[in-house]
Amino acid sequence: MIKKLAATLILSVGLTLPSLAKDLTVGVTTTGVPFTFVDTATQKPTGAMVDIAEAIAAEAGLTVKFELSAFSALIPALTTGKIDLISAGMFASEKRMEVVDFSTGVYTYGDAMFVAAADDTAYTLDMLKGETVGAQVGTVFADKLNSLGIFSEVKQYDSLADIMREVKLGRIKAGFGDKPIVAYQIAQNPDFGVRLVEGYAPMSEGTVALAVAKDNPELLETVNAALAKLSDSGELAKIFAKYGL
Repeated sequence: MIKKLAATLILSVGLTLPSLAKDLTVGVTTTGVPFTFVDTATQKPTGAMVDIAEAIAAEAGLTVKFELSAFSALIPALTTGKIDLISAGMFASEKRMEVVDFSTGVYTYGDAMFVAAADDTAYTLDMLKGETVGAQVGTVFADKLNSLGIFSEVKQYDSLADIMREVKLGRIKAGFGDKPIVAYQIAQNPDFGVRLVEGYAPMSEGTVALAVAKDNPELLETVNAALAKLSDSGELAKIFAKYGL
């Protein structure tokens, strides 16, 4: 009887082992070129942070799958268990650290200001006092602009493309966003009709990192170990260079 029970337990464990190797579901946004976006030719997620997530999954022996989301919906999706990991152009801010855990940083940069292409003024923030400006909803930049208290209104939009359209049409005076993302989109799409304000001093700089839920320390350890290997091998630098970062 004991042998029969042992055999049954062994069989049961053997049958359940494959289920332990689950997919790594990664949340990305379509509006974060060149960090994360959708390739129009393949209709698949691509970008530097997509490549990094794939490299991490390969190091950990996991199968990665991507879930597209609005930037502002990424953290709610993570905290409710809809995704396992966020790999996007997201700063590891103190406010976000209260809700999620971040990996070691992978890239550091600041914000950019952009105005209509025909407007050649070298604006500073103080020069925009009383104006209406725009930023992407859920970003650190939107919070910082509001905290300054000098603008008529800080409008928030779902994507940088929406902000650029509003700036071009003159509905808002200036827009703010991640400098490498803004620079890349303007270079790739001159019809957006906006330009970077040269000489603009960023409100702050932040460090991009990957995010995991606070109740998943094992995944955080796995991600950090993989990132260390990718950094030491030079693969991390190659991935960013591939996208002009």
